[in-house]
Amino acid sequence: MKSIQAATYPVHFEEKAYNELALIIKNRGYSSIFILVDENTYEHCYTRFMQLLQTDNPIEIIQIDSGEINKNMDTCIGVWNAMTELGADRKSLLITLGGGVITDLGGFVASTFKRGIEFINIPTTLLSMVDASVGGKTGVDLGVLKNQIGVFANPEMIVIDPEYLHTVTPREIRSGTAEIIKYGMTHDIRLFNEIKDNPNLNIIDLIHRSIEIKNEVVLEDPKEKSIRKVLNWGHTIGHGVESYFLDSKTKENLTHGEAIAIGMVCEAYISSKILNFPEEHIHEIKSAIIAIYGKTSINKEDTDYIIDLMKHDKKNVGGEINFVLLENYENFKIDCKVPNDLIKESLQFYNS
Repeated sequence: MKSIQAATYPVHFEEKAYNELALIIKNRGYSSIFILVDENTYEHCYTRFMQLLQTDNPIEIIQIDSGEINKNMDTCIGVWNAMTELGADRKSLLITLGGGVITDLGGFVASTFKRGIEFINIPTTLLSMVDASVGGKTGVDLGVLKNQIGVFANPEMIVIDPEYLHTVTPREIRSGTAEIIKYGMTHDIRLFNEIKDNPNLNIIDLIHRSIEIKNEVVLEDPKEKSIRKVLNWGHTIGHGVESYFLDSKTKENLTHGEAIAIGMVCEAYISSKILNFPEEHIHEIKSAIIAIYGKTSINKEDTDYIIDLMKHDKKNVGGEINFVLLENYENFKIDCKVPNDLIKESLQFYNS
């Protein structure tokens, strides 16, 4: 795979990427280097990373607990304290080695520590490779509300090493696949068709194109003032559903991708009602999503609560929920207003 030059940083692929990373470390004279991991990436990814990096610089390990439930300010405070105790200063480097929680939280920690130190993302899950680590968004959750606290900050580089995907579960691969499906529906329908039509597809083959699409959008609109909002296709309802399950005492949490997949089904239905998105596409999407992710039950009486959670979406202005909707595949419209009754109807369509 060829490297991609993002807004201000390169995205390097496979083993040669570690040579580029070693050069950055050698040439920039960092006073200290830290690597942020969770218990899973420390056990399954850290050894490979260190073997391939081949640097003489000492690297301090900071470990946090895995899972979305730990993507919060308390965890950030723990990392800031650990870095302080280990003597970090403004010339330090933070390397994030992990999935979306690690790259989102680590980027936020780095970009706010002493008003900002440099960081490098090494994503280890499909979701973080094609979405979370790319694009300069960092942040943490506020309670069950997704990514409410954060800043735009770019890493110095990103290393995409597909070998790390052998360390994650099939469920995590499916979670990341939802973001590739999103890129397919909004920008390159070939991606969606390949996933839909090939159950034994090697998903690694779609990573490069997915990052290309996200990079093109981010270069045009780095701070999400306009066109970058398209990357939230499926996420408006999806984040509400994800938060709903995070807050439930009786239901198992959904992965990010599982929730976004539900969101795409619902928002396709809404698109058909508002923008005449073809009806055959709605059923095609619903059928494909259920085939990949199975069916999740959402209680009809809880739809008001899901809508209430959606009102905290960062894209909203003046209390109005803003949607990205489709007129057709690869043809989208941003900042669409949707009445609550239609949102409820879309959830019932998914449930039916």
